[in-house]
Parts: sequence; structure tokens; C-alpha cells
Amino acid sequence: MAMQRGRIEILKHVSRVLQGNASGDPYERELPCYLPAGYDASQARYPVLYFLAGFTGFGKMMLNASAFDEPIDARLDRLIADGAMPPVILVLPDCITRFGGSQYANSSATGRYEDYIIDELVPFVDERLRTKSSRDHRGVTGKSSGGYGALRLAMRHPDVFGGLGSHAGDAYFDYCYYLDFPKFVLGIQKYGGTVESFYERFLALPKKSVAFDVLNILAMSACYSPNPDAPLGFDPPVDLRTGELREDVWRRWLDNDPVRMAPRHADALRSLKTIFIDAGLQDEFQLQLGARILCTRLDAVGARYIYEEFDDGHMGIVYRYDRSLVELAKALA
Repeated sequence: MAMQRGRIEILKHVSRVLQGNASGDPYERELPCYLPAGYDASQARYPVLYFLAGFTGFGKMMLNASAFDEPIDARLDRLIADGAMPPVILVLPDCITRFGGSQYANSSATGRYEDYIIDELVPFVDERLRTKSSRDHRGVTGKSSGGYGALRLAMRHPDVFGGLGSHAGDAYFDYCYYLDFPKFVLGIQKYGGTVESFYERFLALPKKSVAFDVLNILAMSACYSPNPDAPLGFDPPVDLRTGELREDVWRRWLDNDPVRMAPRHADALRSLKTIFIDAGLQDEFQLQLGARILCTRLDAVGARYIYEEFDDGHMGIVYRYDRSLVELAKALA
């Protein structure tokens, strides 16, 4: 018997909170949503999962077919057909910015992306689709910066999300960002010595991956240390000439670190129906260490979680999505 397949419905959403954002990014965006097989033939309601893309990613990219990896809709078709998980609706937000990502946070330098998801997309999806519209049936997961976004949103909005997944999510900034600050300074100096000169040169580069380390720290600065009066709207965490750490700016970054957020959001973490976290043993950003440290904080506040490590790095780990999708769907069904 042929496998029953779900379908993708692309909703159009006009955001109020993103209008006039400092980056000049679009406030009208497409919102791909996976609807499981059987959705159109019944009036059933379904739990809903929000999957957040990593840095430089956005919702529609999750649907890309490749020679060997499944796009997210085919992955869900298989898992549901095999009985590994109950049917769900999956929502794929677009939170890309001109710097490569939003970290799913509110920032004067990029836009109000936390408000965009919480105050706009969640009610919009519940109105347009047959969701089970309570936090007990709504989860959030993602990879890398998307995993960070899931951690952030679930901790800060336990009234909205009842389940959390994070694949190699940014955590313990002392390791995943701090170690790249020298590369950032030297890269900025290579491309003119200012964030404006670097960004202008970056846009003109035919091969942008050569400056990814610099762009990453620039983008994180826009998310974690915005300053409307600074060039490009943010404060970098280091002196761009000497490389010396700017302690006041770095403290603003650390306030956004899930490791440091967890004790402040203990009740939220304990309330979640499931928490799934993973990391690769060879993660290029040391995120296996960040994940282990985060788990000690979860232990300290008494939160229940599943933690898994796998023999891989940070890239090309879409096969791991099965785990958070299955755990979230079972807990939230």
C-alpha cells in the first residue's frame, strides 16, 4: 500500500510588529505549514509543532529536496506512517534578517521576532488551521540558532509552548561565541576596520562562506547587544582595533545565554511536558559542552529532559530531527 502523504499549505502573513524594522526586511512573509494525511478528509484537530531554522535559514528551506536527505514533510510522512508519532501540524516560520538571522529575539537592530512568533504567528495559525490550541498541545524545536530560539521561547513563554526540542542549540556563550571573537576582530580589520565596511564588502563577496565567522558574530551582536545609536544599530562585544573584550556588552550577551537563563525560568522548565536536547561529539562550536552544562542547570531546577549525544559534528544532522519530532508529538498529542 502506498504511503499516505500530507501536504504543504503556504499561508501569507502580514506582520504588524515587523513593519518599520531597522533592517528594512520584509514584513509580509510566507509561512509553510505541513498538514498531515487525513487533514482534509476530517474535522479533527491536531497538535502543532513550530520548527525554527538555523542561522541563515528560514522556513521554506526546510522543504528543499536533496539526493539523499528527506525534506521535513517527507520525514513527517514517514514517521507518521510508521506509527512512530501521531499526526501533527508543523509550522515553519521565516525569521531571516539581512544579517542572516534573528535568534528569535526582539532587537531594535533587526526587529521584534519574539513578538512576531508569540503574538502574531501562534494566534494566526490557530485561527487558520485546525490546531489543538493550548500550550499542552503546542511545541517548539529547531537546530542550531533554531534550537537556541526554541530554548529561549519555551523558557520565556511557558503559557504558549508545552514542549521543547533543541538540536545543537547555542548554549554556554563562553565557548560557542567567545572563542570566535579574535577571528571576528581580525576579519573586520581585513575588510576595512569597521562593521559598516565589513558588511558592505561581505555583500559583494562572490563566496560568502569565507567570512562566515565574522558575519556570525556581527549577526549575534545585532541580536544580543542592539544600540540604535551605533553603526548598523548594535554594539560589538570587543574593541575592533585591539580585540579587548567590552565587559558591559559581553554581560548583555550572557543575559541571553540559555545556561544563565535556565535558573531564572525554573518554573517554566519544570512545567514543560517534554524537553529534548542533543549535541554532536565533534560539534565545531563546542556545543556538546554547552549542552552538558545546560543539563546541569536543568538538573538543578528539577526539570525533566532527554539528552542524547551522537557521533557527528554541527552540520548535516537532519537525520536527528526524527528524535525531537517523535518525542514532542507523543508528549503533546
